[in-house]
Amino acid sequence: MVRLISQLSPQEEAMFRNMVRRMNTLVATAKDLNVRLMVDAEQTYFQPAISRITLEMMNKYNTEKAIVFNTYQCYLKEAFNEVSTDLEQAKRQNFYFGAKLVRGAYIDQERERAAELKYPDPINPTYDATSESYHKTLTECLRRIKALKDAGEPNKIAIMVASHNEDTIRFAIDKMKEIGVHPQDKVICFGQLYGMCDFITFPLGQAGYSAYKYIPYGPVNEVLPYLSRRATENKSVLKKLQKEKKLLRTELWRRIIKGQLFYKPVGNYTPA
Repeated sequence: MVRLISQLSPQEEAMFRNMVRRMNTLVATAKDLNVRLMVDAEQTYFQPAISRITLEMMNKYNTEKAIVFNTYQCYLKEAFNEVSTDLEQAKRQNFYFGAKLVRGAYIDQERERAAELKYPDPINPTYDATSESYHKTLTECLRRIKALKDAGEPNKIAIMVASHNEDTIRFAIDKMKEIGVHPQDKVICFGQLYGMCDFITFPLGQAGYSAYKYIPYGPVNEVLPYLSRRATENKSVLKKLQKEKKLLRTELWRRIIKGQLFYKPVGNYTPA
């Protein structure tokens, strides 16, 4: 990695090099095991460094497929521009681009810091504006996927739609159909938190889409704040708990009536 900052102390320099070494170990192992490694996003005052390192890892390891994914928080006003810029970098440097699209989880921290230091609020003003940003960014990724397909070139873009929002999931599926991207292409995948919105994840899997559940793992004092941020990020989802409970009761009753307590739905999903 090219050194851009010369203001680090010797101790900080050693810590930085050790961090890059660890990242290389993680990504190399992921590549050997043929699994994806998705680097999470943090606050805007950390994110440039995280994105820089992640793109360096993409350039080094995403030579045959998208192993490393960067996370883009669409509640940021600059989300679309950041994704577009990174897509261009991947195109110029000829590596596979991987992106996980999320809404974002640090609204209060970002706005408090912006107010304290008197710089413009980096967050979209409303939830609807964030949804618009998410859909616009996803559309741009799909537009580029279609352009590659129309040109007869191999697709070098992979996207995870990490969302619990039903409208966003429908939007993604409709756009996939519109440009002719099929579930079995494994170009777009979907992800929800384990235990949340199963009524979204399961039908996606049954329909053949790549659908994942992610599970926070680590010390309790680190995992609980993470889950708290997810709750803040998904306030509208928490309102759907009654809907999910109703769906579960309906399905349990259906299985009792049909004598299918151990019913296993059959879909057309085939592993990648």
